[in-house]
Amino acid sequence: MEGDLSALLSGAAGFLIDLDGTLVSGRTVLPDAHWLLQEVGERFVLVSNNSEHTPEQLSRHLRQIGLQIPPERMVLAGTTALGHIAKGQPGARVLLLGSPALRAHARQIGLELVEDHADVVLVTRDRRFTYQRLAQAARAVASGARLVVACPDRNHPGPRGQPVPEAGALGLAVAAAGGAERYEIIGKPEPLLFELGCARLGIAPSDGLMIGDNAETDGAGALRLGMGFLQVRKGLIRTALARPAPAPHQEAAIA
Repeated sequence: MEGDLSALLSGAAGFLIDLDGTLVSGRTVLPDAHWLLQEVGERFVLVSNNSEHTPEQLSRHLRQIGLQIPPERMVLAGTTALGHIAKGQPGARVLLLGSPALRAHARQIGLELVEDHADVVLVTRDRRFTYQRLAQAARAVASGARLVVACPDRNHPGPRGQPVPEAGALGLAVAAAGGAERYEIIGKPEPLLFELGCARLGIAPSDGLMIGDNAETDGAGALRLGMGFLQVRKGLIRTALARPAPAPHQEAAIA
């Protein structure tokens, strides 16, 4: 089976690789992570729904636990969402629910962070999320601000398996409180992260392979773009089989 997998890897022009559940779990490097990175060489980009860290931060963290992945090989939902807003609305007034690192990055790329009269409300993974911040964001959305959510993930498993809230859960709360029936999602399974990853590699999506543990985000997003998908479980990449991805994820909506 390992030979079949090596043949599959050698047949792809490039790889988009998920992080959590594929290479790492918290501060633990998963069993086949080093093997996979050795197999793909420089033909990969890390594509993650991480919406708390910058690539520089995440690269340092991974280096501390033994994985060498430079920032330029990372496409992350949080910083991508900020770049998407800055490109579409240069100088936009943004109410950002997010980490200090993302706030600093937003200012570096020319966005104005505000507490009221926002053009855009961006929801990322914010450990300091409070009722007051929820009310503030809801008022902005109700007043016409565009709502952008960095990723649809509602939670991820913590070290003991307990749910850890993610940006998707916070975004649902803001949308419900602010009366937004629809909002924009940046992270997987939406196409932007996949497209940026392929662009970094200089490949067409149809020539690439997405490697990840989540069929609903990694798999569905790959399917939309005609990209192959290899699903892994608990980091056991060498025992994985190529599986068809599920039906595409639908745009988030509040009934």
